[in-house]
Amino acid sequence: MPPPSANRGHLLLVLHAHLPFVRHPDYPRFLEEEWLFEALSESYLPLIEALEHLAAERIAYRITLSISPPLSAMLTDELLMQRYVSYLHERLDALDGERRRAQRHDPDLLPVIGYYEHRYVGLMNRFVHRDSMDITRALRRLVSAGHVELITTAATHGYLPLLALRQSSAWAQLATGIASHERIFGHRPRGFWLPECGFRPGLEHLLADLGIEYFFLETHGLLKADPRPKYGIHRPVRCAPGPVAFARDFESSKQVWSAHEGFPGSPQYREFYWDAGMEIDAPHFNQLRHAGMRTFTGLKYRAIGRPGDSAALYQPERAAEQARVHAQQFVDARQVQTAWLNTFFDVPPVIVAPYDAELFGHWWFEGPIWLEEVLRRTSQTDLPLRSATARSVLDESFPLQTVQPAESSWGAGGMHEIWLNPKTDWIYPLLYVAGERMENLARQFPRAQGWQIQVLNQAARELLLAQSSDWPFVMSTGTSVTYATERLRAHLAQFNELADMLDRDVCDESVLARISASDNIFPRIDYTDFAGRIAT
Repeated sequence: MPPPSANRGHLLLVLHAHLPFVRHPDYPRFLEEEWLFEALSESYLPLIEALEHLAAERIAYRITLSISPPLSAMLTDELLMQRYVSYLHERLDALDGERRRAQRHDPDLLPVIGYYEHRYVGLMNRFVHRDSMDITRALRRLVSAGHVELITTAATHGYLPLLALRQSSAWAQLATGIASHERIFGHRPRGFWLPECGFRPGLEHLLADLGIEYFFLETHGLLKADPRPKYGIHRPVRCAPGPVAFARDFESSKQVWSAHEGFPGSPQYREFYWDAGMEIDAPHFNQLRHAGMRTFTGLKYRAIGRPGDSAALYQPERAAEQARVHAQQFVDARQVQTAWLNTFFDVPPVIVAPYDAELFGHWWFEGPIWLEEVLRRTSQTDLPLRSATARSVLDESFPLQTVQPAESSWGAGGMHEIWLNPKTDWIYPLLYVAGERMENLARQFPRAQGWQIQVLNQAARELLLAQSSDWPFVMSTGTSVTYATERLRAHLAQFNELADMLDRDVCDESVLARISASDNIFPRIDYTDFAGRIAT
């Protein structure tokens, strides 16, 4: 008699969507705000469209989305969403100029220019009229329909293994992130995405105290657990305090995210690094520039092509067909993997495939098409490998082994060196000193009133923003280093300005108003979260 798991398995696709909080109301346009606008145009809106297509076809798919609190705050910010509409108008105006230029000088580009015109008109109509400039509504509809399981992460994506050296900071990151998710999406999350899959023993206690039922780990966080899990990374395990840990399946992940060995490097796909705004000198691109500097526009006319072929034009229909072929290859590979695991498993194997959401569409332009097709194919009733969520796996009620996960992350080297290295080590003494000061203030004013509570809450916001993992990450990778450094120093300076007001018992209302107007994240923040919580 075959084991109970014979011919069955779960594919748990997890997309983690995160961007740092970037909002500069003092400027009419700001370059780094376009990180959000690019992701909306190329990743978030196309991904929502793909999931809605499946729902309209009554396909019973399941997927997990982690939406970070900074991202959800920006997606519901009226100023930023108005600026996104302006961003779309700017590209439509540039495309009008591009069409006229191509008609005179480069007619071979007219089909791909027409593709972008249709795409941006569709984005505009959808965002303004269907979404009423708030895509969180569409996400809530998908959750209500039972297709999407929505989870959250730390308040400003703070890198928890390092922040947890001061437990009050880790607690505030967790508690504020969960409360923000509940305010925007209307439900308390059951699952949690550890920023950068960063884990150190002890975090599971904080998650348990906050009611989190499950979280995700990097592969070796489970392979090196104590004791070693019976089923390796292909079944969830329970931590002693209660939360369940799922670990990433490296084989399925690499097939998707690797530009060299995986699908995104296919010659039919759109070339990310060629951009009309950088390559073409034309007057209609001037309005897209920042301080006269050429920038990426999202208008990319080249395919990756074969080695040595630098002039391959992008053909969207051909690329879309290739994405569907790759989706079938991915599903076939996961079925082979599942069948092999079933030869010695007595429970259904779980293949956890987590990715940064921005991979799909922004970095790999055809990624949303691929994802839609994978979900379509893994939702067929006659296919043993089915799309799943953590909750649907746990609802099967198979017994779980109790283990202690190992310290780990999914950064290069598998530990913390992307966030702590000679380029970034100056950050943490400053953060720890500020964290201790915030903890002392929270305990000194357990029931603040009037201006004091406003200053304490804004000080908490500034410290959380300074703790974002994005700043050391950017410094380590060498992209936008000046901006990241200035942001971190500015938040710490503003934190100290606010803390000084409390020490002097004098409120500078103009300073408080200026800082609060710019950094308006977490409107219901509770500074007392920084008083700390001792894990049991």
